[in-house]
Amino acid sequence: MISIIRSYRSLTLVASTVLVLSACSTIYKTNDSASPLMLAEQGSFAVGGTVIQKEGEFDPIKLTSAGQTLHGDHAFVFYQIPVNERKYPLVMWHGFGQFSKTWESTPDGREGYQNIFLRKGYGVYLIDQPRRGNAAKGTQPGSYEPIPNEQMWFNTFRVGTWPDYFPNVQFPTDEASLEQYFRQMVPDVGPININVNADAVEALFTKIGDGILVTHSHSGGMGWQAATQSQHIKAIVSYEPGSNFVFPEGEAPAPKQSSSGLLTAVEVPLDDFNKLTQIPIVIYYGDNIPEKPSELPGEDGWRIRLEMAYEWADTINRHGGDATVIHLPKIGIYGNTHFPFSDLNNNEIATLMSDWLHEKGLD
Repeated sequence: MISIIRSYRSLTLVASTVLVLSACSTIYKTNDSASPLMLAEQGSFAVGGTVIQKEGEFDPIKLTSAGQTLHGDHAFVFYQIPVNERKYPLVMWHGFGQFSKTWESTPDGREGYQNIFLRKGYGVYLIDQPRRGNAAKGTQPGSYEPIPNEQMWFNTFRVGTWPDYFPNVQFPTDEASLEQYFRQMVPDVGPININVNADAVEALFTKIGDGILVTHSHSGGMGWQAATQSQHIKAIVSYEPGSNFVFPEGEAPAPKQSSSGLLTAVEVPLDDFNKLTQIPIVIYYGDNIPEKPSELPGEDGWRIRLEMAYEWADTINRHGGDATVIHLPKIGIYGNTHFPFSDLNNNEIATLMSDWLHEKGLD
């Protein structure tokens, strides 16, 4: 039997329990072998943000902006809580050019981390960060210029070197999946502001209480800052963080050069850095990252990011923390792209994460 709830917006909870086979609003391929999901609760809300107001008095006839308000710079959050929920929920934060779709069904229609971890008994909160996706209403002006650049992202996300896929890639190589992959990217509607984004995530954890932050790529660095601001973040799982590695003042490594540009560490006060030593952190990187400098910027940028991640984890641990970097090929898992959680082997990758959560007593 297949039953799909098409949209959470139209969902009515019955006796506080919802039977769901898949909660994605758009599914074009189902998993017939999946057992039903039992949800105790689901919904959505905005969190964080600010309000700006134009001076003057609102005139209901002239309808100028005088005296009117604008609520913006909030995050949008969609959440699902399974029955018999585990100890901590997972808050999943997308990367650059992405939104909450990152964690939903995969480009080839399999279940993504949203459903995989619901099935494992975790509450799941999916974020659209301020000025992106469903949280597009910002307080700063922005613009969108439709520049063709998808082949660049194909390389940068290490699916292959366009038009060729890596021989071992854990990405479906059919045209329909690639079509979905390209269409899940979205523009920013306003400038990216690390403080605004970290503040919104801090506000989310203040609202929901203790939980685990799961970040990807650009949100990795912003996640470190959010964790220094919120004691409710009890651990971080970070997939391929790409920027804003924070080090204590005076301990930052020299900038790292690659054919994709310069990667510079960020210095923060020791007291702030030490907050990151109070929680367990695990970082995962996929495959096809060159060990030596490469003229291909899409690949070479990850060489220096992996290097800095190791140095960052060493610094965390030297200050008494608990940080681990796992380069998947070094544990015998090959072919993963920049999106390990939606690759063909995402169930295997999810098992690594759930085993780590169990090892740290976080489940």
